[in-house]
Amino acid sequence: MPAIDEHVTPTLGIAAWSGTGKTTLLTALLPRLRELGLRVAVIKHAHHSFDVDVPGKDSYRLREAGAAPVLVASRERFALMQETPGQAEPDLNQLVAMLRPQAPDLILVEGFKAWPLPKLALYREEVGEATLLDDPYIEAVALPAASTLALAGSVERLDLDNIEEIAQWVLAWQKAWSMRA
Repeated sequence: MPAIDEHVTPTLGIAAWSGTGKTTLLTALLPRLRELGLRVAVIKHAHHSFDVDVPGKDSYRLREAGAAPVLVASRERFALMQETPGQAEPDLNQLVAMLRPQAPDLILVEGFKAWPLPKLALYREEVGEATLLDDPYIEAVALPAASTLALAGSVERLDLDNIEEIAQWVLAWQKAWSMRA
């Protein structure tokens, strides 16, 4: 899997074992990043089949009939649905490219742990092994303040329960990326 192109939208992975609180963190972090002036897009990896459409509705029926893709749009939102039977795992570079026309200031990626992209890792000792933190792309780790887990010298330690600290780190990271691109 190729690395994310560093000359495009800043893209930061949020990596953690299932149950650590990635989505919980993001739902608290996103409003704060918006207050700080960032337009943030999110790509979330799903490990299973999922459906965002409602059986019986026109868009569902059209997709089931073979439309590929189906774009449903209103004044308030749009959704693009594409069947991908037989496809391998999604290609993160393709997904990032799909978001670029929306001109976000930052793309946060939940999941895709194995992809070579800069990451903010979340860690709770009771949830998973520390082997996740061996990833050379991890730039910061958010963990409970009381944790005594040793981190590599180049990896920044953040308090998992301090959304403001995490938001300020993400903002600084995004600005640093934008300046080097």
